[in-house]
Amino acid sequence: MAILERVNHDLGEFLRTRRARVRPDDVGLPGGGRRRVPGLRREELALLAGVSVDYYMRLEQGRTPSVSDAVLDAVARVLRLDETERAHLRNLVRPHRPRKHVPQRIRPGLRRLLDMMEHTPAFVLGRRTDVLAWNALAGALYNFNSLDSDMFNAARHAFLDPDARRFYRDWPTVAADTVAVLRLDAGRHPDDPRLAALVGELSMKDETFRTLWAQHAVLEKTHGSKLFHHPVVGDLDLDYEMLALPGDPDVNLAVYTAKEGSPTEERLRLLASWAASVDA
Repeated sequence: MAILERVNHDLGEFLRTRRARVRPDDVGLPGGGRRRVPGLRREELALLAGVSVDYYMRLEQGRTPSVSDAVLDAVARVLRLDETERAHLRNLVRPHRPRKHVPQRIRPGLRRLLDMMEHTPAFVLGRRTDVLAWNALAGALYNFNSLDSDMFNAARHAFLDPDARRFYRDWPTVAADTVAVLRLDAGRHPDDPRLAALVGELSMKDETFRTLWAQHAVLEKTHGSKLFHHPVVGDLDLDYEMLALPGDPDVNLAVYTAKEGSPTEERLRLLASWAASVDA
């Protein structure tokens, strides 16, 4: 599928899935009567957004490249899109021109910063959920050091690693969030062949991924919590912060922390000691 054709398909599917989740009575419309599909009809959305039905249909089909910000804002308002979804809609309507995708590089100073963070797991997350670098404690947490290469992909791990559903105690949440992050990346970089290959691989090999991908959810991860079960030290309840790095919007520093005095804080110390003994 050509890039523009794929973007137009994704735009139509995104708008259709967003329409499906808005009930008529949520926006002041009568909800009675039989409906072939859930949510708002195209005619209803067009009316509420103040555009003609024909214009909205062309928007869903990707045939309005010069659509105004006012129209996009009106559609986003009716569909109750959050800020991340609004940005995704703009990316789909106005896709970036094809660009040459080069491997992401980590500055030496950033690697030194990772190594200085001895008491907390930290890693650098790049495009396509590629983990580009990590410190010793993150390596012990995720078992990065057993990899055959210096690259780890979080999406591939979450869906294809047979131990992932035990490792992530909140695996359904991790799975949904991972797919939503990939969807957002796909909207920003529709011409990325490596991302297309990753999505194709996961779609073929995992039914849950296929189901989640079809939902067109998008997510910008900034902070939250994750529940792990590590095979050596047991359960870990960690909070994380995703820190954007100046000069590169596609790279984030992920830092995990444990609450002071918690069992997880003690288990992180045990994990660090275990990792040091293994490496010795």
